[in-house]
Amino acid sequence: MTDPQFETVSMTSRTNGRNYPAAPVDAGHVEPCPRRVRAVLGGRTVFDTISARYVWEWPYYPQYYVPVEDISHELLIDENVDQHLHSGTARRHGLRVGDLERPASVRVYGDDAPAGVANTARFDWAALDAWFEEDEEIFVHPRNPYTRVDALRSRRSVRIERDGVLLAESVAPVLVFETGLPTRYYIDRGDVRWQHLQPSDTQTACPYKGVTSKYWSFLTSDDFHADLAWSYDFPTRQLLPIAGLVSFYNEFVDVVVDGAPEPRPVTKFTKNGRAGRPS
Repeated sequence: MTDPQFETVSMTSRTNGRNYPAAPVDAGHVEPCPRRVRAVLGGRTVFDTISARYVWEWPYYPQYYVPVEDISHELLIDENVDQHLHSGTARRHGLRVGDLERPASVRVYGDDAPAGVANTARFDWAALDAWFEEDEEIFVHPRNPYTRVDALRSRRSVRIERDGVLLAESVAPVLVFETGLPTRYYIDRGDVRWQHLQPSDTQTACPYKGVTSKYWSFLTSDDFHADLAWSYDFPTRQLLPIAGLVSFYNEFVDVVVDGAPEPRPVTKFTKNGRAGRPS
């Protein structure tokens, strides 16, 4: 019997072949943030607020927009440039702390911006030395309140290959489930075939997992792919099960789980050949 409360929808048409949940928020969405948010530059607090807004500039994660009254205005340098943007008119500012200058790093929105954005400022993340939610440092961008990230130990058998070359094989992986991304398989280093991997100097950060400890590129006589695998030796406390384990981009390897091949997913990382941050 069909439950009349539920609409029957084709799974294929809804997911376009995905086997993981999509990001649930559209660009342009605005929500209040209940966390204390602050940032520092050159030892000075640039802003400290309990009234930040989450603003989704694209669906995957939000940015923080900060009420102007919670900003240290003596650090702002008005560059006398108005930018007419989709969200209204923004006045461009720089930051100056002593000898440190960060030109064109702040957009201050006026009264004509939409509710939630009006009279706030949007800071370039990299222009500041550090960002904090409450008293914990955060990296890259705000943690999405609609994103869940779980690291679960598993007894699934996982085999990782690249064009027929075995890279890793495990019967005790840790699976990381992150909203909007395919499942990532983290594998003990003893189960990795290191002869095909070359250490890389790349280091990236993730708001959910912390800062990577190492990357490896795939290298054979016939193929090379930069930064195909990564590891976190000291992940955030929420993701401690992945400490020291190695994961590979599903987008660029062949993954076989319990004997069943998984299709290579197409994600935001596929376009540029490797990630701006690991997942």
